[in-house]
Amino acid sequence: MEDKIRSLRASVVVAIESRGFVFGAPAAMRVGLPLILVRKPGKLPGEKERVEYQLEYGLDALEIKSGMIQPGAGVVIIDDVLATGGTACATAELVRKVGGTVAGYVFLVELLALGGRDRLQNEMISSIVQF
Repeated sequence: MEDKIRSLRASVVVAIESRGFVFGAPAAMRVGLPLILVRKPGKLPGEKERVEYQLEYGLDALEIKSGMIQPGAGVVIIDDVLATGGTACATAELVRKVGGTVAGYVFLVELLALGGRDRLQNEMISSIVQF
């Protein structure tokens, strides 16, 4: 995962709650980039930005602390699994909403049959294991 993050030449790692934190924290530390957490509603203090997104079974939302991403900053989004792509898409929308640009995505596992890659526009997508 570290090599994939380095290849994207980003300036920030954004990890998606909660298993993305498990991979994002050590990877960001090892590549020397700041880590920013994207969380479910109500878990971050202070001012936040929020996006809502559709799940197979209803609506959900994600939040990021305001001012954490500088305008134009290149962001790597990291998570454990890419399935349908809904959470990763919502995270990308949140990153763009606060002025960042998505340099790419890094996942531990990609479930190919669920088509998540197709939802993530034309950005760089890396997965370590594909099923």
